[in-house]
Amino acid sequence: MRNLAPFVRRPLAMTPLIDVIFLLLLFFMLTSTFSKYGEIELSAATTGGATSDTPQDRAFVQLGTDRLDLNGTPVTFEDLTAQVTTGQVLVSLDPDTTAQRLVDLLVLLRGRDGLSVLVLE
Repeated sequence: MRNLAPFVRRPLAMTPLIDVIFLLLLFFMLTSTFSKYGEIELSAATTGGATSDTPQDRAFVQLGTDRLDLNGTPVTFEDLTAQVTTGQVLVSLDPDTTAQRLVDLLVLLRGRDGLSVLVLE
């Protein structure tokens, strides 16, 4: 016996589709990060140029994952900011230095009058 009744299309229920869309929206909102990434301006080193007659104070900083040396002496970030106020800071990176550690150092030294920072390769 075959069903001879005409095919009746039921209306499509939109409620489950809307529920799924809201669940996806909620998932993506909770799993994404809304933090703003900071920018640090690095100036490129230039070659040549005129040299000034006045000697410039230079500090050599060696930065590693577990170490921070100022002119060969181990220091902390607080001691470094207290000892280096003007002049030029040359930063040498160990191979295991993380980018976050370099950014932390550059943020501490940023914005000081009479202080320039040069990151060596």
